[in-house]
Amino acid sequence: MRDPYAALGVTKSASEKEIKSAFRKLAKQYHPDANAKDPTAAARFNEANHAYEILGDKEKRAQFDRGEIDAEGKPKFQGFGGGPGGSPFAGRRAGQPGGFEFRSSGRAEDFGGESAFSDFFEQAFRGAGGGRGGDRAGFSAAREAAAKAADIKANLRVRLADIVSNEKVEAIFPNGKRLAIRLPDGVEDGQTIRLKGQGQPAAYPGGAAGDALVTINVAAHPRFRVEERDLVYDLPVPLKTAVLGGKVEVETLDGRIALSIPAWTDSGKTFRLRGRGLTTKSGGRGDLLATVRVMLPTGDHELEELLRQRAESENAAG
Repeated sequence: MRDPYAALGVTKSASEKEIKSAFRKLAKQYHPDANAKDPTAAARFNEANHAYEILGDKEKRAQFDRGEIDAEGKPKFQGFGGGPGGSPFAGRRAGQPGGFEFRSSGRAEDFGGESAFSDFFEQAFRGAGGGRGGDRAGFSAAREAAAKAADIKANLRVRLADIVSNEKVEAIFPNGKRLAIRLPDGVEDGQTIRLKGQGQPAAYPGGAAGDALVTINVAAHPRFRVEERDLVYDLPVPLKTAVLGGKVEVETLDGRIALSIPAWTDSGKTFRLRGRGLTTKSGGRGDLLATVRVMLPTGDHELEELLRQRAESENAAG
């Protein structure tokens, strides 16, 4: 797995917005549905997903930047540091840079539980939390990462209505396994959701189960267009209502609502219905932007005659 920054084509100083924008661009460019004939697109799409899974999460990004996890999001082995060859005992004698100082007292030194060497080994093998047993860094973390069972993957096609609903959606995996999941706030097209421990079972007692990776594909809506977390909607308004004013029904993902149209509303005017868009990562909702499209009446001969008479009067006056 490549460095996630390189995979998304951003620098380490990139903002959250730049990382999100880069991911969305790559997800759209290499989406499997749009690249059925390109054998490399799926791999590039998955690579972008894995990279965003790390860089799109503040905590994981910080862990990666500190070198605590690798490009796949797994804990790095925190082994011995020290001198040439990686040995902690390869330093020089006293008085030389980086070396250990040995002092002889004429007797064998006691390297008991409180000695310097005891502290050294404890630091090398204990967990990142500083505990003495049960922590998961060093050899323990490396062993558990190697023993982890395989992940399973599935693509899940969802509707815009599923994104704003509290109802669970079902993901079906190639091995026949089914998982009902609740979509997180702010979920995006191409995003991969990791379900810990829901993959292949552990190969032996004490081992770790794999994870389930669900890639979200958002289906196109027949009326709404998605812009960030807002929805854009062409609102048909009868000519009579546009001229005289009145109420029209507006379709939303939460049902229909009545919208008041002022008199003499031009086609192209946009009304913002707040909180009627898609969910955001902060737990809120985007907006619905309803743009008026004035609809002429069909077969209204009286209106046609009225406009013709007015046109003739204006021409005669001119």
